[in-house]
Amino acid sequence: MSASTYSHDVFISHASEDKERFVRPLAEELRARGFTVWYDEWELEVGDPLVERIDDGLAHSRFGVVVLSPAFFSKNWSRAELQAFAALEMRQTRSLLLPVWLDLGADEIASHTPLLLGRVALHAEDGVASVADKLAAKVSSASCIG
Repeated sequence: MSASTYSHDVFISHASEDKERFVRPLAEELRARGFTVWYDEWELEVGDPLVERIDDGLAHSRFGVVVLSPAFFSKNWSRAELQAFAALEMRQTRSLLLPVWLDLGADEIASHTPLLLGRVALHAEDGVASVADKLAAKVSSASCIG
């Protein structure tokens, strides 16, 4: 996929339980830094075909920020988004999944999705600003390359 086919720099996949204290502030911080962010509260409107809109967001975002938490793993929808990003990564043969761990550690990741243990993750406990700094650096460096 060429850079011109992306409508968003990042798609944020998360559980609704994590919105208030971490996900919304992260989305706002990334947007304040000039990145285009696919975040459900900003993209979905009443009456929208949910699956179609989310599929479009997944397919047309350069990176998938996946906020992994106990609530995330308890929901079929968020797990489906994680699977979609993994499939896109394999098809596009590039790294696009950017994991953020929230309220869990390696043992929980190993029990839910052991493949992600081999990937460097960010940690929500470092704070929204720190996570946003690291995500911004990754997205910006990828912009310079391709």
